[in-house]
Amino acid sequence: MSNCTVESSKVETSDGVKLHTRLFNPKEELKDNLVVVLVHPYSILGGFQGLLKGIAAGLADKGYRAVTFDMRGAGKSSGRASLTGFAEIKDVIAICNWVCQNLSSDRILLVGSSAGAPIAGSAVDQIEQVVGYVSLGYPFGMIASILFGRHHKNILQFPKPKLFVMGTRDGFTSVKQLNNKLSSAAGRVETHLIEGAGHFQMEGPDYDAQMGYRLFFWILCAITVKNSATVQRTWPVKVP
Repeated sequence: MSNCTVESSKVETSDGVKLHTRLFNPKEELKDNLVVVLVHPYSILGGFQGLLKGIAAGLADKGYRAVTFDMRGAGKSSGRASLTGFAEIKDVIAICNWVCQNLSSDRILLVGSSAGAPIAGSAVDQIEQVVGYVSLGYPFGMIASILFGRHHKNILQFPKPKLFVMGTRDGFTSVKQLNNKLSSAAGRVETHLIEGAGHFQMEGPDYDAQMGYRLFFWILCAITVKNSATVQRTWPVKVP
């Protein structure tokens, strides 16, 4: 993390939960005022913001501010985690409001990892500053849908650019299930499959660099300069 600085804060939600938050700031000049807010995996299975620090640091290294936070009941945050992730939507909204008020940003990219993906997806239409959404291993599969199925509709109807990244060996969602779900999605939708990667592998540090590069190039193509022929030639790209 030598190319960024990290600041910690406490952010309070509308129902009084205090969230431990980290801001990853580039040491060099900012690319623009876009801020990437990352939502960590399922708290009940041990998810916490530390799982996303590699991706956040990689984005800061490329000139984008990134924010991670412990959802309620995880890490150093107060409160209690919910089973289906609906209480945590308030956490995402609170963090995005804090970003707009304290970082002078009116453009947010929401990124959700594993169960953080449906939670983030249910918040997108409640935050007008969100300009795009990225899922890292969205649990669309039948068993996972018992817990998170009620979140699906929100993100599928979201009209702004969306990127779904998934390993071809994801144990919760098959490639066929992913494609079937996204066939009815509104707006610009892209998928990027990581050959041979499992669900929990993608949450580990071995994939942080790859996730960071994919996010960076997608931001350039879909969010920042989507009409640039030069940038379009760089995507898709093979990353380490």
